[in-house]
Amino acid sequence: MSQNKTALIHILLAYLVVYIVWGSTFFFIEKALRSFPPFVLGSIRFIIAGGLLMGYCAFKGHQLFNKREIRQAMFIGFLLLFVDMAAIIWSEQYISSGIVSILSAATAIWFIIFDKRKWKENFSSIPTLTGLILGFSGVILLFSEQIFGTEATAPSTQKVIAMSVLTLGTIGWTLGSLYAKYALEKGKSTVQKKGKPLNVIVKTAWQMVTAGTAFSLIALFNGEYHRFEFKEVHALDWAAMLYLVIMGSILAFSCYIWLLQARPATEVSTYAYVNPIVALLLAHLFTDHQVTAIQIGGLIIVLLSVLLMNWNLYKNSRTIRIIRARKKLKRLKHMAPKSSIPRINEVAGFDG
Repeated sequence: MSQNKTALIHILLAYLVVYIVWGSTFFFIEKALRSFPPFVLGSIRFIIAGGLLMGYCAFKGHQLFNKREIRQAMFIGFLLLFVDMAAIIWSEQYISSGIVSILSAATAIWFIIFDKRKWKENFSSIPTLTGLILGFSGVILLFSEQIFGTEATAPSTQKVIAMSVLTLGTIGWTLGSLYAKYALEKGKSTVQKKGKPLNVIVKTAWQMVTAGTAFSLIALFNGEYHRFEFKEVHALDWAAMLYLVIMGSILAFSCYIWLLQARPATEVSTYAYVNPIVALLLAHLFTDHQVTAIQIGGLIIVLLSVLLMNWNLYKNSRTIRIIRARKKLKRLKHMAPKSSIPRINEVAGFDG
């Protein structure tokens, strides 16, 4: 197998993990909250995940320390894994995991707004601007349902507060993601001069340790750890915690960080298409939350907005260019004399 094909397989597998596993974590967070207070949940999840990942890196012989890169990793971890995840975990006390997943999908809106290097391209594009308007419309629709809807899991005021906190969390996630993409690229030459750069898995471990530490401090100061009893945790909730640690934190987040290094930030944000669908299906099948027509409509609007905001990316992507080229070659083969077809295949590398 060629090196390019191997790299493509790795990229596709990483996307599959980010798309499916992350979609399911919304459901497992909601389940774990039955036994774990929100900041205790984040504390245990990321301290264990960060410790396991750091131990793995040490076992593999990876360099663990580089002052400059550790500072960057801690900043990214604070934004991506503490600010955003704290918002998600806390808000799921009051709104369903399905609603949380849809609002998280709207992160693509903030990628467009805060990606300053792409402003000229994004804000001169009709599909992108249309997508932004649709995205905000979908978010407003979901807010309206929580204010005027009939589902009585929490007072409407508390629901709106939870959704607002979640929106701020997604902004934190976006800023951290863009910093990981651009600031680290800018600093590559400096890192090379000062020492060998850290492996991406080591950086991920530092990010998780940072988030776990932040969660732990909050849980200690707000009294959650004082009130928490390990012996009262249900066995199924420990299973949910294990899934969040292994699959959600170590596997999926490592894939996400790796993809940010290998692919465009806007492309990586397309995990937003699948995550809410997975989350809504799990919420519908395994919780008592009602998945309403408004929620489904909001999801469709948000996903359509994500599609439009990424339209130029898809239209000009290498994959689409290859598909177009192959279609042209097929037409050429049908039109060309039979004697010339072998030469067409040889020159184009087309063996269809």
